[in-house]
Amino acid sequence: MGRRPQFMLFGDSLTQRSFGEEGWGAALADRYSRKADVVLRGYGGYNTRWALFLLDKIFPPPSHPPSVVTVFFGANDAALLGRSNERHRVPLEEYNANLHHIVTHLKLLKWRICFKGVIGSNIS
Repeated sequence: MGRRPQFMLFGDSLTQRSFGEEGWGAALADRYSRKADVVLRGYGGYNTRWALFLLDKIFPPPSHPPSVVTVFFGANDAALLGRSNERHRVPLEEYNANLHHIVTHLKLLKWRICFKGVIGSNIS
């Protein structure tokens, strides 16, 4: 019997809470139960700047890569100036550069990537 496919969900609190009641991660796990493993790597409060520090720790070169990785950041990056969560804010140019860095890292590992809800970016 072969290894089960694996979906890895990487993102901010919207990903972290995706396994809550009626969440998209829970729906994915339910839909693929007994067919694939859904692995959660959601980090509440994180933005793309902080996510860069996690890449080598949670995405080392594996012997068995996941079938697909979802990348879902943007809610914290888009924090408004003058608000209590302003430290999370990442300017749009930096946000795009950070996403590009994340994509490059995952592509070097030859992983398939699926963006979910990425706001205002142009990644090629």
